[in-house]
Amino acid sequence: MTRGFFKVPTAINEPVKGYAPSSPEREELLATYKKMYASIIDIPMHINGKEIKTGKTKNITPPHDHQHIVGHFHTAEKNHVDEAIATALAAREAWSSVSWMERASIFLKAAELLAGPYRNRMNAATMIAQSKNVHQAEIDAACEMIDFFRFNVQYMTDIFKDQPASASGIWNRVEYRPLEGFVYAITPFNFTSIAANLCAAPALMGNVVIWKPSDHQAYSAQVIVDLFKEAGLPDGVINVIYGDPVMITDTILASPDFAGLHFTGSTTIFKNLWKQIGTNIHTYKTYPRIVGETGGKDFIWAHNSANPLQVATAITRGAFEYQGQKCSAASRAYIPTSIWDKVKKQLISQTNELKMGSPEDPSNFVNAVIHEGSFDKIASYIDAAKKDADTEIIIGGNYDKSKGYFIEPTVIVTKSPTYKTMTTELFGPVITIYIYEDAAWEYSLKLVDESTEYALTGAIFSKDRYIIEKASKALENAAGNFYINDKPTGAVVGQQPFGGARASGTNDKAGSSQNLLRWTSVRMIKETFVSPEDFKYPFLG
Repeated sequence: MTRGFFKVPTAINEPVKGYAPSSPEREELLATYKKMYASIIDIPMHINGKEIKTGKTKNITPPHDHQHIVGHFHTAEKNHVDEAIATALAAREAWSSVSWMERASIFLKAAELLAGPYRNRMNAATMIAQSKNVHQAEIDAACEMIDFFRFNVQYMTDIFKDQPASASGIWNRVEYRPLEGFVYAITPFNFTSIAANLCAAPALMGNVVIWKPSDHQAYSAQVIVDLFKEAGLPDGVINVIYGDPVMITDTILASPDFAGLHFTGSTTIFKNLWKQIGTNIHTYKTYPRIVGETGGKDFIWAHNSANPLQVATAITRGAFEYQGQKCSAASRAYIPTSIWDKVKKQLISQTNELKMGSPEDPSNFVNAVIHEGSFDKIASYIDAAKKDADTEIIIGGNYDKSKGYFIEPTVIVTKSPTYKTMTTELFGPVITIYIYEDAAWEYSLKLVDESTEYALTGAIFSKDRYIIEKASKALENAAGNFYINDKPTGAVVGQQPFGGARASGTNDKAGSSQNLLRWTSVRMIKETFVSPEDFKYPFLG
């Protein structure tokens, strides 16, 4: 399995297309978008390579035009989940024996297909059903997914090359085996690339997977399935099911062959899954691997030595790109009194330039939030902020769901560092700012560190290297991805491995060898070339 190494293609980050006005790439993508928008797609489940249609379906509607139906997907009964488990286990014997080079070639081919003929379709599906603008779809659904496939192959080869030393007369070696059983991948709506990676990373390492995508990502999930199939992924390696999450999860976690969970989603759900796995621990053949990236309350902190324009730009981009629905989106900020007026002026100016509407118009920076439940939750916090004595809404504060789930980019200023929107994850285009006295900058760092249970991403701004060092040390546990003089979003595969700790996850760093190692079970082999024939050691005389 791990013997025989060849030089794999060097992993480089996929160039991001600009989609400038009147460019051919822009016109081609928008033409694909319009064609898919005017069609209705029928999305089956995929079990052992077969398309399963139950007739029990859910509609797919664009968040920015929720009365328009672009398709529907079929949902599972318990017997379909049982079948997915059985077929995955049946496929495991062959897949786990496939050489790592052959597995690598499948995902390298998937990267090339996505960089070429699948690019527009993947981006358009993400724009339609997840309401991402042209740029956000490109950096996610195309570039990041391509990077995951290419860099994971490089990381896999690096892992396999890590072998122990051998003394004279013996040969020590390790095999990086897949887990004994199957992996359950639960994926979110907000990143198409994350959905692909959560099932592809274990599969690359020889595991079989049962994948439950978010209902709100089903459209692009189907494109991922088509991509994998054309790339040559064998039937049964990745099985896709939709439906009641409780029924599906209960069935899967009751199986003795459940061997791992790869999860991105809410902190509460992840904790409940962990508890359920613990309750069932005596059922399993092996201790399951549990890997999760969960919630965040990501911050921007500025010192009075910071450049106000840079701070304002980090807030605008960090809080409002993809409607604040990135795991890493800035949702709280701490600004010193002395530079606040300048930051505020620039922030208002920038936010006033942001256009909001359908992704079909590439000039729209902001699109719709994912569904009505999210819209209503965010609107309720905005309404509360309008009434609270300790808060002032200085930007935005309006919303409308008559056609799409649109919420204006909103900036709340609070007198209380523990105000609810400073501590509660909203997952929307809302950021809350606390203004602190310049002399209290060290105390403000303590507030950043201790105000929430999360530790996903965070950013600090300062021109003073001593301040940067002190702030970095004070916040060493506050963010798994920490940014100095930059916004807290935009991690690039191969450059910034992504993941957080505390209530933000297990920090297993997607897009790195650390994550891939979680999907292996190492076997140590010692071979002695000339075996001893006398039991006596020298000390016995």
